[in-house]
Amino acid sequence: MTKHFAALFLIGLMWADTVPAQDDWTGWLGPQRDGIARGVELPDSLPDELNERWSINVGTGYGSPLLVGDHVFQHARQNDAEVLWCIRVDSGDVVWKQSTPVPFKMGNGGEWHGKGPKASPAYADGRVFTHSITSVLSAFDASSGRQLWQRDLTKDFSAPYPYWGASASPVVAEGLVVLHLGGDDDGALFAFNAETGETVWRSGTEGASYSSPLIATIDGTEQVVQWNHQSLVGVRLNDGQPLWSYPFPHVGSDQNMPTPTIIGSTIFLSGENRGAHGLSIENDGEVWSAKPVWHQDDVALNMSSAIAYEGNVYGFSQYDRGRLFCLDPTSGEVRWTGPPRTGDNVMLLAADGHIVALLDTGKLVIAEATPDAYREVERYDVSDQPTWAPPVMLSDGVLIKDKETLKRLAW
Repeated sequence: MTKHFAALFLIGLMWADTVPAQDDWTGWLGPQRDGIARGVELPDSLPDELNERWSINVGTGYGSPLLVGDHVFQHARQNDAEVLWCIRVDSGDVVWKQSTPVPFKMGNGGEWHGKGPKASPAYADGRVFTHSITSVLSAFDASSGRQLWQRDLTKDFSAPYPYWGASASPVVAEGLVVLHLGGDDDGALFAFNAETGETVWRSGTEGASYSSPLIATIDGTEQVVQWNHQSLVGVRLNDGQPLWSYPFPHVGSDQNMPTPTIIGSTIFLSGENRGAHGLSIENDGEVWSAKPVWHQDDVALNMSSAIAYEGNVYGFSQYDRGRLFCLDPTSGEVRWTGPPRTGDNVMLLAADGHIVALLDTGKLVIAEATPDAYREVERYDVSDQPTWAPPVMLSDGVLIKDKETLKRLAW
């Protein structure tokens, strides 16, 4: 074995054996896809301003940065290509970048959202998985950026992706990459072998939405929970067997966008102009079912996903031109709402007893995670550009992706 090959082998082994630490952020809404930044402690006294450690122009797109050990991965668009970046978190130095041509024409009315990827990448076992805006799923070696495999199933469906472009973020579990592919009218939920890209199972025929799949263990059964174009469904993870379904279709211009929120066997589901719903997922030993528990029209999610934290659901209602809210997931009662006219979109995280909200206006809000009242602790101006991508919490600050730039800010 030559010294060069040995060095490459050791680097690859180091990446492959990396186990996500508590503060690693390996996909959309984090390693457990629940928006909770475990292991992150906020300062006892937050500063008045944040310090910029480094900033890189990585391109357009709404995908979350990923944090794996000492490295940050960012998927974005520059000109006519989608670029996957690997960056050192301490210095901002670029380790590698991989560029792939991705021609795309945005649907009328969505031009202001840009052509950048809307899905967040995912990391697992030394690989980074990306979902392009044209719905092509790719796997890359995390240590070198080499493409390992790619699946392009756009010819399988009447339309290759939803009208505004693909935005569902892949999720990885038990050696499978799970993602719903297809257009508005027809599609399927897929599980691919994470190592080879081969199809392990394919489930359903319903069209794709802009929501992302979740992995949950409900009543002892590990399952994929996915809100597609027509329904919220539960599918057994190991073989794709359908378990239950709850009709909640895209209607007119009211899109199915947020990722559902799971609290035990209860699911919080909310859609544009359709209020908020609490569902109970039940199994009588033979038959699974999704039963409505409550419904209310006081709040409704549009594009923002809600998170469950310490017994409460925190979200961002489209009503009153955007306002944060806290809700009791058992009854649907709204505990409080924040100030109106907050913005068009918020990306929510929870950390160390606080809710962290990145507004699309470039402001980062930190509030107490309490059902008693809305209590804002601090507010920062983190960008003069739109901020639609989810932030990532660090032990000493936060990663922010704005319209074109990725930056590291410190407390």
